[in-house]
Amino acid sequence: MNIPLIKRLNNAHVWSVSANGLTAVINMLTIAVLYRLLPMVDIGVWIFMQTFILFTDTFRWGLLNTAFVKFYAGVNAQRAKEVIGSIWYLALAITGIFCLLGLAGFFLSEHIADVGLKYSLKFLAISLIVTAPTVVALCIAQGESRFDRILYIRLWTNGVFLVLLFLLLIIGQVRLDHVIYANLAANLVGSVVAWAAGWTRIECLPRRSAACIRELFHFGKYNVGTAISSSLFRISDTALINFMLGPAALAVYALGVRLMEVVEIPLRSFTATAMPLLSAAFNRGEKDRFIYLLQKYIGLISWLLIPGALLTMGAADLAIGLIGGNAYRGTEAANIFRLFMLFALLSPADRFMAVALDAIHKPDLNFMKVLLMIVLNLIANWIGIAVLGNIYGIAFGSFCNVLFAVIFSYYALQKYYGGFNLWASYKIGFLELKSTLRLTLFPVRSTTAGQPEISFADENAR
Repeated sequence: MNIPLIKRLNNAHVWSVSANGLTAVINMLTIAVLYRLLPMVDIGVWIFMQTFILFTDTFRWGLLNTAFVKFYAGVNAQRAKEVIGSIWYLALAITGIFCLLGLAGFFLSEHIADVGLKYSLKFLAISLIVTAPTVVALCIAQGESRFDRILYIRLWTNGVFLVLLFLLLIIGQVRLDHVIYANLAANLVGSVVAWAAGWTRIECLPRRSAACIRELFHFGKYNVGTAISSSLFRISDTALINFMLGPAALAVYALGVRLMEVVEIPLRSFTATAMPLLSAAFNRGEKDRFIYLLQKYIGLISWLLIPGALLTMGAADLAIGLIGGNAYRGTEAANIFRLFMLFALLSPADRFMAVALDAIHKPDLNFMKVLLMIVLNLIANWIGIAVLGNIYGIAFGSFCNVLFAVIFSYYALQKYYGGFNLWASYKIGFLELKSTLRLTLFPVRSTTAGQPEISFADENAR
């Protein structure tokens, strides 16, 4: 057994990637099971409900998570307990407020005709209650860089849900309401596991302080705006399709978009790597290096996406059949996936320029961009659905959004940090890709000065 290798793999980065990757795999399996077990209309109702509840939970998570990490990391034991107690107080307060709204929605749900909205209001309060301990436990785990705990909590929650779905299949009780109950039970199990393991630190609640609560709230409120604004894209798309085209169309659309995880996972990973490098270059006043790093990330990731995009676009029908089953073969789901994969080629430019704006201390421009994109998204989607009469109209709106984001970020960077050339990014990225492949195939190759060449993978060591 290679003990040194095991030790190297036992680090926060590997645990973080494992948490995201394994969770994505389990979620994809769950989606595949649901799409085969539930009728198309029920799938649409399920997706609408999950999107609605996730949107409300985004407010809670956006307010708590970043603020907790900022004020918790690196503090002494006494201050740590104060921050944990204060975050628990805020979590309970936010959950209580939404539960009051959910309670009102529960009684109103019987008078609502739309099934998706009815279920969303009916189960909102109970969903927020059973997930509250999990939210705090995840905040604490991230603040302590205990990504192994994040992995365990997610495995329990998502794994139990998948097991319960198979049990429902075995006993022949697969219905939408039973699936909802299984999901609530799985979330409750995740919270109980976190609580029993001592990861929620509920005993620190009495150590809260009014001053710390105010600090956390005033810092977190700025993150809420961006988090909620970003999630509005999904909920606006979901709402427009649900109300204008119906739940069945929503099920088809969601299946096509769900497969975009193949792009989202690497993009999230590389943007997480890019942020500290760009910030360090900016803080040291190394403008040329900042621009070069930005161009290299955009260009290299864009070139890497091209073969993957071509492969997945060609295999779209097969992927849709594997995940959704025969009922979704021949629907618009495969073409929706192909269109979004095509648009994804602009995603590296969008994501990394957004990261660059944060790095040069211009997060307000990103927030302004997101607000404008929401308005554009609603208008373009409504026009697209009205003209085309199907879910391709949403794809039209998404393309308009990505294109606008790239143009906005590019001109913002030019105005506040001139010298960046987007088109040069693709040339630099191509050269970097050739260099990376050469160093991968011939790792001992050295420069004329006798020093080994540094590959893209070694950038973090600089």
